[in-house]
Amino acid sequence: SVQSCNFTKKAEYYTTEDFQKVPKVDIHVHIITERGAFLEQAVVDSFRLLTIVTDLNMEGAPPIAVQQNLAIFQQSAFPDNLDYLTSFTLDGWEEEDWPEKTIALLKESLDNGALGVKVWKNIGMVEKDKDDKFIKIDDPKFDPVFDFLTEIDMPVCGHIGEPRNCWLPMDEMTVNNDKSYYQMFPQYHMYLHPEYPAYEEHIIARDNMLEKHPELHFMGAHLGSLEWDIDEVASRLDRFPHMTVDLAARISHLQVQSREDRQKVHDFFVKYADRILYGTDMADSPIAEPDPEIFKKNCHDTWLRDWEYLVSDHTMTSPEVEGEFKGLKLPAEVIDKIYYRNAIKLFFLK
Repeated sequence: SVQSCNFTKKAEYYTTEDFQKVPKVDIHVHIITERGAFLEQAVVDSFRLLTIVTDLNMEGAPPIAVQQNLAIFQQSAFPDNLDYLTSFTLDGWEEEDWPEKTIALLKESLDNGALGVKVWKNIGMVEKDKDDKFIKIDDPKFDPVFDFLTEIDMPVCGHIGEPRNCWLPMDEMTVNNDKSYYQMFPQYHMYLHPEYPAYEEHIIARDNMLEKHPELHFMGAHLGSLEWDIDEVASRLDRFPHMTVDLAARISHLQVQSREDRQKVHDFFVKYADRILYGTDMADSPIAEPDPEIFKKNCHDTWLRDWEYLVSDHTMTSPEVEGEFKGLKLPAEVIDKIYYRNAIKLFFLK
């Protein structure tokens, strides 16, 4: 298990060969199944996982209660390698006591072991009020919920908005994984839906919410939806001292930028090493790869490829990025923070 791993750093830099020796946390995964393949591989690769319950708001998607029960089931089987975040729905939004009822449900989930709360892009992109207006994350009705989470020092993982590519035509998108995602989910490809809020509106709403709740510990999922420009990420980290970001499903965007200016991306990681957390957004669910051994290999390969990019200076390629790029070769001290220490600190992991 990660908890029992006692690797002692002996050099200023790690190598690809160190991968399975170093304790790590993947801060952003989704396990919506009883099978143990994901966690079995996590044990082998010295990972602790944080599975994130989400108000998916998709046809056929399991509700929050089902996702949470599956997380608790997995946690009982792998107590040293799994924790989870809970979430809430906007059901009953128009009722005056929605905040109080939501807080009561969150208290119950937190009492059952959840280490934080997830808010998703359905806020701003799907949910509407009685006047047919999109509900945004800075709506005053959310304030009591965020005040409560601030008071109890409970972090929020926020996936608000989408990558900027979402508002571009397919042939102008900068990474291949965005192209494949929006081909699969055209309902979220905002270029096709000009009647929906613009990219900037989501970012402004998120920033407004953080202005109102400056002490809230907020992890901006997917590089805070600012993946296209690390200067934009840096400006928010400077502006909001309690904001962090995870790398989940956005490393390809960093590889595009490091292809153009590797030193700039390297220096960004070094400067903000205390504010960045490693994550992948990988998922195991009934629609995932059915062969558990193939699934495990896919997880291992993803983790190892990311590790190589972050710890080495190898010349690399990726199916998600056009052309070659070079690894960042970050110092071991930075790697330890991004992969482990920041997660332990933010989510109070054992």
